[in-house]
Amino acid sequence: MGTFGRSVIVRKPNETMRLIVLTFVGVVFGFLIGISFPTLSLNKLNSSIVSNIDLRYIRDKSSGFSTQAFFDAWSSAKDNRIQVPISNDTSKIWVPSNPRGAERLPPGIVAAESDFYLRRLWGKPSEDLTIKPKNLVTFTVGYAQKKNIDAAVKKFSDDFTILLFHYDGRTTEWDEFEWSKRAIHVSVQRQTKWWYAKRFLHPDIVAPYDYIFIWDEDLGVEHFNAVEYIRLVRKYGLEISQPGLEPNKGLTWQMTKRRGDREVHKETEEKPGWCTDPHLPPCAAFVEIMAPVFSRDAWRCVWHMLQNDLVHGWGLDFALRRCVEPAHEKIGVVDSQWIVHQTVPSLGNQGQAENGKAPWEGVRERCKKEWTMFRLRIENAEKALYKEMRIVPLNTTTD
Repeated sequence: MGTFGRSVIVRKPNETMRLIVLTFVGVVFGFLIGISFPTLSLNKLNSSIVSNIDLRYIRDKSSGFSTQAFFDAWSSAKDNRIQVPISNDTSKIWVPSNPRGAERLPPGIVAAESDFYLRRLWGKPSEDLTIKPKNLVTFTVGYAQKKNIDAAVKKFSDDFTILLFHYDGRTTEWDEFEWSKRAIHVSVQRQTKWWYAKRFLHPDIVAPYDYIFIWDEDLGVEHFNAVEYIRLVRKYGLEISQPGLEPNKGLTWQMTKRRGDREVHKETEEKPGWCTDPHLPPCAAFVEIMAPVFSRDAWRCVWHMLQNDLVHGWGLDFALRRCVEPAHEKIGVVDSQWIVHQTVPSLGNQGQAENGKAPWEGVRERCKKEWTMFRLRIENAEKALYKEMRIVPLNTTTD
């Protein structure tokens, strides 16, 4: 009786080596043939797959062949495939990453931002500036308040650019102050600081400045130091802030009242029913519009919220929270650097008497109307956005 067994085919070592070499050569040859077709775009390959295998260190133990040559050939071919074809047609230059309107310019010549640095009319441009102020302070002024503004400006160091907006048309008289000769003066009669801010403080113009102070002219600054103020703002992470207000002068909101037992506060208690949420205005995330200070990033947002036709800024204080997150942590009042609001009705006197009303009465009436209009615009814009995005907020606010 015969026995049956399995037949075993044993390959010689040289045959095995020959098979491996032929297989490898076939793969490389097929790859080179593939990249020769112009319709193939190697940059469409999922590079993440290749990145998971470091081809430089894969070696065939049997054949002794390295795949380094394969890796180099593939990389070279990929680089060659993504080169832009040579063209002499410069009319087709279009760089979508450039600012709107500058797409036809080479990026290297685009100056998208500017500043208020004063320059000479002679010499090398690179030698014009001995100092570049890091912060900007603006005052909307009339000449009648020159003594007050002089005292205020002297509270700011050389690290601040000084910008005066003149609502009474008087500019040359300010040259009696030495600092005025280094300041920027903008004069348009009977305009408010928010009208000026919308037109002259575009975010790309004030981009070099870390903080932007947009202040009224009737502020007492005896207890204020700008350098220390900036230090505290940075320490407490405030993107929008204001100095505390002297509590013995007439106050509208508890939030902006100076507290003598701390450096900064970010929340308060108001009259019953005034705050629907302890993290919302006027109990938190709130400063007034008389002396606000904005970080560069916060101002970029706030500037876009300013309305061209609403010039008094009423209601803006309740909406500032929309520009930082979380607002109740990044908006606050600096108590240890405080000011006095002198409540000088200078802009009110720039109004016009109509229908038997005094000039200031017409201005105040316009302020109240603008507050209502601004609130409704924000409410309607928010509702339209929610509808478009199919969002149903749990708690919808209208301020």
